[in-house]
Amino acid sequence: MTRWKLTIEYHGGPYCGWQRQDGQPSVQQYIEEAIQKFSQKEVRIQGAGRTDTGVHALGQVAHFDLEYREISAHDMAKAINAHLRPQPITILKAEIVDSEFHARFHAKNKLYRYKIVNRYGPLSVDQGLAWQVWKPLDADAMHKAAQLLVGTHDFTTFRDTDCQAKSPIRTIDRIDIKRNGEHITMEVEGKSFLHHQMRNTIGSLTLVGEGKWTKDDLQDALDARDRTKGGMTAPPDGLYLVRIDY
Repeated sequence: MTRWKLTIEYHGGPYCGWQRQDGQPSVQQYIEEAIQKFSQKEVRIQGAGRTDTGVHALGQVAHFDLEYREISAHDMAKAINAHLRPQPITILKAEIVDSEFHARFHAKNKLYRYKIVNRYGPLSVDQGLAWQVWKPLDADAMHKAAQLLVGTHDFTTFRDTDCQAKSPIRTIDRIDIKRNGEHITMEVEGKSFLHHQMRNTIGSLTLVGEGKWTKDDLQDALDARDRTKGGMTAPPDGLYLVRIDY
């Protein structure tokens, strides 16, 4: 039995998310089916994170065990990709790893990115790949306010009300928000995140960008530990799981 590690890129638009769900297409489902088609063996893959409906990935990681004839890492990725077509899912890299490796539990850091297009005109090229906000946003004010969220906090205000995590305590190591023309990007790094934490965070920070909230308002929302005190949940289109470190 060989344990394989996959690095995966996908467009989340067509899927209910990473995880298998009855009656709905998922990224996990299509990868498992692709492996079965070429190996004739049923497998279950374990992802490092459960991206939601419509959320994209540039560097999702998963592992699976497979008893199969000798095959190179290059040919493993090639074989899975051949059976994934025409799904917008790509195996960027396949690696043989130690049998103790676990994609989820051994992850030390995750990088998420959220993309906003700040303009009045509708999206064309970025349709489904970014959130369009037509009101002018002050990205510098958003960045400065976001630094209040760096560190270890109770993020109840910024998690989904149905979040199943046992604790709302999480640690954010870095938040950067930058503007490049009409594009505003938020990058966040930390070991683990709550359900909808990224989307609720950017939803609240846009209130700062619009001038509706000050830094103090964001601090009050954090301290309230109440989801109703936070901003909107931003759409999934602009969210990307960029990288996972081990």
